[in-house]
Amino acid sequence: MPILYLIRRGFLSLLLIAALAIVPTTPPLVAQSSDNARYAAIVVDAVSGEVLFARHADSRRYPASITKVMTLYMAFEALSEGRVKLDDVITVSPRAASQPPSKLGLAAGQTITLDDAMKATAVRSANDMAVAIAEHVGGSQERFAAQATLKARELGMTQTRYVNPNGLPDARQVSSARDLAILARAVMRDYPQYYRYFGLHDWAYQGREYRNTNGLLRQGLGYDGLKTGYTNASGYNLAATAVRDGRRLITVVLGGRSTASRNSHVAALMDTGFEVERLRRNGQPIQVAQAFFEQKGFGIGPDNSAPVQYAQVADEEEDGIGSNAVSYVSLPAAPPQPARVTPAPSEGRTLASLMRAEGPADVTASLNGAPAARPTPARETVREAAGRWAVQVGAFRDETVARDWLTEVNRRFRSQFTAAERTVQNAEGWYRSRFTGMSEQAAQAACATLAERNVTCMVVRPQ
Repeated sequence: MPILYLIRRGFLSLLLIAALAIVPTTPPLVAQSSDNARYAAIVVDAVSGEVLFARHADSRRYPASITKVMTLYMAFEALSEGRVKLDDVITVSPRAASQPPSKLGLAAGQTITLDDAMKATAVRSANDMAVAIAEHVGGSQERFAAQATLKARELGMTQTRYVNPNGLPDARQVSSARDLAILARAVMRDYPQYYRYFGLHDWAYQGREYRNTNGLLRQGLGYDGLKTGYTNASGYNLAATAVRDGRRLITVVLGGRSTASRNSHVAALMDTGFEVERLRRNGQPIQVAQAFFEQKGFGIGPDNSAPVQYAQVADEEEDGIGSNAVSYVSLPAAPPQPARVTPAPSEGRTLASLMRAEGPADVTASLNGAPAARPTPARETVREAAGRWAVQVGAFRDETVARDWLTEVNRRFRSQFTAAERTVQNAEGWYRSRFTGMSEQAAQAACATLAERNVTCMVVRPQ
């Protein structure tokens, strides 16, 4: 079925939801940094535009070489309008030749066809060829960057600005996971005849074979394109898309700690997204996919100091740069907002800022826009009476979801809550799932047990 038929126009929108989840026996690998400063992710159904999972999806991040998706989009547009041709011969400028690796390495004055320059950009992630394309299509890098920024606005990419065509470090060049998903959909929707460039596994040029930097392409499993990216500031980025059973999903992960952990995280998110699609197709009513992801372990962690769960030396080439970095994983992937795809305001509050607040604020509810619990003054040292402590395991907009999750946690951790009562408390529209009537010692022990299984919880002292 043609990709153009599968993808229809739409913009990104968000429905805010929060859930705390348990990890399966083998927890999904997480590509985020230990302080969560660079991590962002989104999973989108490419047909409907539904956001199945999102975390920091509207927060500005450095796109690195995923920038080249826009560079090629602009080239595809010029091709479709007849302004350039695939067999155009491009003369490499001194500026293009001076770009740092990864690069094809042609000297100033050498020539290359537009077709080969695009293949070098898509497969090799060649910084020099991205500049050569920009100069050929836009006249100059500056003019091309301005045109690309305008195109981003036209496509609905509200957080994006371009100042160069290759994604090399520049603090002014920013985007977001949601914007990059919009761009991925636009490429497939608007220029399906050229989308194949992003799926090339390898490319031969002047007697040398170049392998695509996107290692997922070689795994099969329906992966067929888009782009990697890496700079020190951005971390390891990947925009990927795959088709299984006639459904196409787009997953964007930014800020990974290594090629290996990023790829594993993208694969885990993609697998979960396709599981949602399969269950829905079989009649299971999954209204909010975000909650399903969180039940698979992609939820909010209690803090940013969880034990490292995974480490692996990355030996795969990334954008032409070999890496021996170690992949460290601490938090499970986390929660914002699914819905139907249209841009939404940037997320403002972060877990770190909430944790810095004085006293034990209700982190889960606060992250999702609910009023935080009043902090307890740090100077307070009076021990509260036993039996009035509580453990909160979630905060939800839907009371049924809150009760169902409370029942599920109780089923899995029955021995920790034998003497506790299960209650759902309504706080200005947020339903807090809590085990109440516990002593401080029992509450702390229960929460520690949950944390060992990556189920986020919070001990609530008596008010």
